[in-house]
This record gives sequence, C-alpha cells and structure tokens, in this order.
Amino acid sequence: MTARTAPADHNAPPAPVWEAVVGQPELVTTLAHAAQDAGRIRRGEAGPAMTHAWLLTGPPGSGRSTAARVFAAALQCAEGGCGTCDACRMTLAREHPDVDQFTPEKLQITAEESLELIRRAAMTPIMGRWNVLVVEDADRLNEVSGNALLKSLEEPSPRTVWVLCAPTSEDVLPTIVSRTRQVRLRTPSGREVADALVRREGIDPALAAFAARAAQGHIGRARALARDEQVRLRRAEVLAIPGQLRDLPSCFVAAQNLLEAATADAAAITDALDAAELAALVRAYGEGATGAMAARVKRTAAAATKELEARQKSRRTRTVRDQIDRALLDLTGLYRDVLVLQTGAGVDLINDELRPALAAMAAHTEVPATMARLAALDHARLEVAASVAPLLALEALLVKLARGG
Repeated sequence: MTARTAPADHNAPPAPVWEAVVGQPELVTTLAHAAQDAGRIRRGEAGPAMTHAWLLTGPPGSGRSTAARVFAAALQCAEGGCGTCDACRMTLAREHPDVDQFTPEKLQITAEESLELIRRAAMTPIMGRWNVLVVEDADRLNEVSGNALLKSLEEPSPRTVWVLCAPTSEDVLPTIVSRTRQVRLRTPSGREVADALVRREGIDPALAAFAARAAQGHIGRARALARDEQVRLRRAEVLAIPGQLRDLPSCFVAAQNLLEAATADAAAITDALDAAELAALVRAYGEGATGAMAARVKRTAAAATKELEARQKSRRTRTVRDQIDRALLDLTGLYRDVLVLQTGAGVDLINDELRPALAAMAAHTEVPATMARLAALDHARLEVAASVAPLLALEALLVKLARGG
C-alpha cells in the first residue's frame, strides 16, 4: 500500500521568517502557501500555489525587497521559513549562493545585465533547494533588456524561480507582466510600522510613533529616523527650507545646500561599498604576481577597475537622486499638512510636531497656492528621476515654492 502525503495546511500560521514582512497579511498568505507547495513540487506532487515567475508590486517603502528576500528564504528552507536554519540565515544575510538579488545601479537595466541574469538563471542550485533570482526595480527593464528575459521567464530551468519587484505592474513591460504571477503590497499603516519598530528593534514607543508618521509608511525610512539622530536632523533642515525662501538669492543658496546635503548623504552610503568592491577586485586579480604574468594581470585588472569605477559612478549618481527625492517627499508632506489645515480635512498631520508653524503657513496663504506648490514638487520629483540636472531642478522648484507656484 502506497503511503499518502498529508496536504499542506494552508490555515496554519505562516512560518517565523515572515514576521519580517510588515503590514502585508494577504501577501504573506499567498507567498507562504506558495513556499509550502514548492516543497510539494520537489517531492513530485502537485503544487498549484507555486509558480516559477513572480512580480511583487507596491509603493516605495512598502517592503517589496524584504518580501522577496523572505520568500527566497522560505523556498530554501525545509520548514518553509523557520528563520534559524543555515538556509534562512544565509538568505536573509544575502550570503546564500543560490539566491541572487540584483539591484540596478543605472537608470535602465542594460541588455548585458539581462544576459548575465539569464546565465545565472540557467545554473543548477549549488546547495539550496531552488535557484532564486530577485530583480529589484524591474520597471527599469527596457524593450531590449526586457525582451531578452522573456524566454527564461516563460521556460526557466526546472529549479529556477524569478522574483521581480516594481512599483506597479503598469511600470513594467506588458510582455514581462504576462509571464509572471503578480502579488501586490500596500503601504503599511503608521501603527503597523511603529509596532514593528518597537517589537523587533526595541525602539522607544514615542520615537517609533514619530518615525512611522514622518516616514509616511516607508519602513526603511522609519527605521532610519528611529535609529539615527543625524537622519532626524537632516529631515528637520529640509522642513525648514520654506521659511528660508525670501528672494531669488536665498532660493539659489537653499538649492545648493540641499544638493550638497544629498551628495554628502549619498557618499555616506556608497563610499564604504566602493572601497569594499575595489578591495575585492584587487584580491581577485592576485596581488603579488611577477614577470609576464604580472603584466597580463595588470592590464586585465586595469580594465576591470575602469568598468567597476563606471558602475560605482552610476550608483553614486542614482543615490544622490534618491536622497534628493526623499527630501522632496518630506517637503510634499509639509505642504500636504498645510492643505489639510486650510481645508479642515480632519485627518492626522504627518508633521504634527510642527503644528503651530504649519498653522501659521496655512493662515498666510491660500489653497490654490498650496496646490500649486504641491504640483511643483511633484514635477520636480519627475525631473530628478528623468535625469534633469539636479541643481537646475532644485533651483526652479524653490523659486516656485517662494512665489506660490
């Protein structure tokens, strides 16, 4: 008599590793069930909840990358995500040899990068249960690089799983979307973010509540605000900008200061990465070679170093633009609060600690001017994302803010 395997209990609570995903119960249910069925597929059984290509969509800060990495851990773990085994710990630390997490460093994913992803997708797992490729910012795939992936997405190797991440499905090439199963994330509530900061990171409840409110549901931003006083001070400097805009010279000075602050913050993020990558490259090309071998190594290393420096420069540029966008989002929250007070909307303020100053701003301007300022901020964010020179975009924006749009 052949033994029968009990069906997976889809009503059981998700495995512990899923606790890292904040405010996404529907997503957790879907992906946890998929991980269970992935285990069944490896045993030769049916697993309809699992597929080989996923698209995780959700607004910035909703936790797309975290959800993708946790899903990868659940796929590699024999228990579906116990959180303590080597597979879980290595995946969450980005050290698992069978989980590649690709983060684009340019404004678009190139054809060469797509070909490298395809090469990785064709590989057999070294030690894990699956070969998992996580592609962040899949909306950066263009027609050429996106079309290059189609066959691999549609017919991957038997033990390969693609997990793509993007803000919305509309941002991704339709040919990519049609070959994936989509799961949507939402912006977590302030309470969910604050609770996670208190429960998982031991943040003081009052500070956690402030960070969650100020971050507007962006989990990574909330964590930075809660843990780093310098981040809080930088945000306060940004929110003080409207009060400094008295005339054209002050607008230009404020724009320059904002760009310099964004550049410094970006350097704090990228400098350590750059140094580590350069050191790894030097080690890879064998310091200490002699004779003819040394000459060949030197030429090859020089070419590799040049390529690395180009990638690092692109990453620094993108990181500066990301820091500028974060500042503009903070200013958008400020003027949103002004509009709330002007219209008596009766909703919570993002910057409640600034209520007196916000009330003064609301009293000394009209709703159309506030709406115009919000539109100017939205336009500036689009310009910065579209590679307009940051200083020019910031100068034009601050002049509009000073003049009421």
